[in-house]
Amino acid sequence: MAQRRGQRNFRGGSKKFNSPSDGPGGNGGPRTVVEDKAPRSPVQLPSETTVGELAEILEMTNVDTIKALMRLGVMATVNETIEFEVAAKVAASFEIGVLKPKDHEESAAAIKVGVDEDLTEDNSIARPPVVTVLGHVDHGKTTLLDSIRGENVVDSEAGGITQSIGAYQVVKDGHQLTFIDTPGHAAFTQMRANGAQVTDIAILVVAADDGVMPQTLEAINHAKAAGVPIIVAINKIDAPGADLDRANAQLAEHEIIVESYGGDTVAVPVSALKGDGVDELLESLLLVAEIQELKANPDRAGIGVVIESHMDRSRGAVASVLVRSGTVRTGNNVVAGTFRGRIKSMVDGFGNVVTEAGPSTPIEVLGLNGIPAAGDQFDVVSNDRAGRDLVSTRERLASKRKDTRAATTMAEVMRRVQQSGAKELLVVIKTGSHGSVDAVHRAVEQVSNDEVQVRVLSSASGAINESDILLASASNAIVMGFETNVEPGARRQAESEGVTIRTYDIIYNLIDEVEDSAKGLLEPERKTVVTGHATILEVFTHGKREQIAGIRVSDGVLKRSGRMRVIRSGDEIFDGAITSMRHLKDTVRELTNNFEGGVKIDGFHEYEEGDVLEGYEIQVTRR
Repeated sequence: MAQRRGQRNFRGGSKKFNSPSDGPGGNGGPRTVVEDKAPRSPVQLPSETTVGELAEILEMTNVDTIKALMRLGVMATVNETIEFEVAAKVAASFEIGVLKPKDHEESAAAIKVGVDEDLTEDNSIARPPVVTVLGHVDHGKTTLLDSIRGENVVDSEAGGITQSIGAYQVVKDGHQLTFIDTPGHAAFTQMRANGAQVTDIAILVVAADDGVMPQTLEAINHAKAAGVPIIVAINKIDAPGADLDRANAQLAEHEIIVESYGGDTVAVPVSALKGDGVDELLESLLLVAEIQELKANPDRAGIGVVIESHMDRSRGAVASVLVRSGTVRTGNNVVAGTFRGRIKSMVDGFGNVVTEAGPSTPIEVLGLNGIPAAGDQFDVVSNDRAGRDLVSTRERLASKRKDTRAATTMAEVMRRVQQSGAKELLVVIKTGSHGSVDAVHRAVEQVSNDEVQVRVLSSASGAINESDILLASASNAIVMGFETNVEPGARRQAESEGVTIRTYDIIYNLIDEVEDSAKGLLEPERKTVVTGHATILEVFTHGKREQIAGIRVSDGVLKRSGRMRVIRSGDEIFDGAITSMRHLKDTVRELTNNFEGGVKIDGFHEYEEGDVLEGYEIQVTRR
C-alpha cells in the first residue's frame, strides 16, 4: 500500500514539471521533457545496479534520479541497489530507451567483428579488403609478403606499409589492400574460433615443386571453415621440378578447382623471389574484393579484432588491432576481450602517432589494463562503466559456453548435437600413421545415413595439436584420434575451448561408438499396438458431469497405462488417456477378456450403451 500511495502522490508529475526549476521548492523534479535536444540513444542497463550507477549511465544527477524513483513510489538512497525493471522505468521517465541485459549480451558481447547491422548507402563507404596468406611451411609465404611490400613501397602520404604491428597496407592502382601478417593458419583460425571474421580473402600459397602438403590441407580446411574466398598463389614456378599441372590436380582432389580446370578458383603462378606474377596476384585480389562489395560505416563506434599483443616494460600493454568498422580515436574507452582501458595513444606502422583510424586500418593501441589474445574482439564503448559491464558479461558468457560445450563421451556429444537441432556431427581426425588416415576417414563417414550425417572436416597423421583444437573450436566439432597421442598444449587448449577429444587404439571401438551414438540422433520408431476391446453395458453418472462407463472386455486386455478410443456406429469419436480403471470396488491395472469393470477416459463425458472401447498403446523403438 505504501508504494501505491507514493505513486498517487507523484502521479502526473512528469507532465507538470518540465525543467529543474519547475519542481517543488524550485529545485525540480526529473527532466522528463527535453524539447531542445535530439532523442537519446538507448542505454544498456545491467540486471541490477545502484542508484548512483544508474544516474551515471543515464547522465543525470543523483538528485534527479532519486526524485524519479520517488515519483514511482520507490524510496532509495544513492548506494541502494535496484532491479532492471525499476531502472528501466526511471530511464523511461527521462525519455531514454533501454536494452535489456540479454539484448546487451547479444548486441555488445557477442557481436560479430566488422558486421554493421544497419548499413545503408547513405552511411557506408567502400573499405579495403583484408587478406591473410596461408600455406605449408617453406612454401614461400614470407617471401611473397616481402615481395608485395617491396613492390609497393610508397611514401607515407600515399598509404605505404605498416609492418611493425602485425599487419600492413599496400596501394595498387590507387586502391588499398590490408594484409594480416600472421605465423600461419593457426593464428588465422584462432581469430575464427573467437568469433572474429576478420579476413575477407585468403591466399593459399602452394609450392610448384612440392605440391599439396599436409599443412596445405590444414590451411584449406581452415579457410573453408571461415567461409572466405580462396585465391591460389602457385609459387616457385622457376624452381627445378616445378609442375603446375600436378599442383592443380592435387588441389582438385581437395575440392579446390582452379579456373584452368573448369572451376571458379583463381590461381596465379608466381615467383615470390623474383617478383614475377605479384602484380597479377594483386589485381586478382582487387577483382575478388570488388565482387564482394566490402563496405563499412565509418561513423559508428569502432569495432575490430586483436591481431597480437605483448607487454612492453616502458609502455605497458600493447595491442595490435585491426579496425573493421567505425572509427577508433585517441581517448576512446575500449574493451579488448576481457580487458579494458582508455586509449592513451595510437601508432601506425611508421611509428607515427595518429589520432584516429577508420575501417580496415591496422593500429597499435596503448592504454589497456591487460594483454588480450589474438582474435579477441575490440570495441569502443561509451564510458568506463559500460566497459566494466561488457567485460563482466563476456566473462560470464565465456564461462557459460565452456560449461555447455564441454563433453566427455560420444553419447554426450550426440545428445548435445540433437539438442541443437542439427543432425550433423563434425569431426577432426588424427591418426598415428599416414596409412590409416584414409581408412579411418572413410569408416567414420560411412556411419552417415539419410537422417544423420557424420562429416569429417580434416583428417591427417600425427599427434593431436593446437591447430586441430582451434579448427574444432571454430566449427563446433570434436577431435578423434586413432593410435596417436595428444600434445600437452593441445589438451590445455581443448580444456580452455571446451572441445571434446576422444582417442582409440582399436578401430572397431571407434566405429562402434560413433555408430551407436549416431543412432541416438534418429527419431525413434513409434508403433500403435491394439491391446483389446470392450463394450459399454451401462453408463453411471458421478457428480454433475462426470461419467463412468460400465464395460465388459470382449477380447484381449485393457491396460490402465494405455489409451482408449471410443467407437460409435463404426466411427471413432474420441481418443484419450485412461484416468481410472476398476473391477468391483478395487482399482486395477488391467482388465482381461470377459471381465467386467468401470473406466473413465480423460476429457470424455458422453458415453452411450453399445459404444465400443478400443484399448491401445504406443511402443517406442530406438533404431
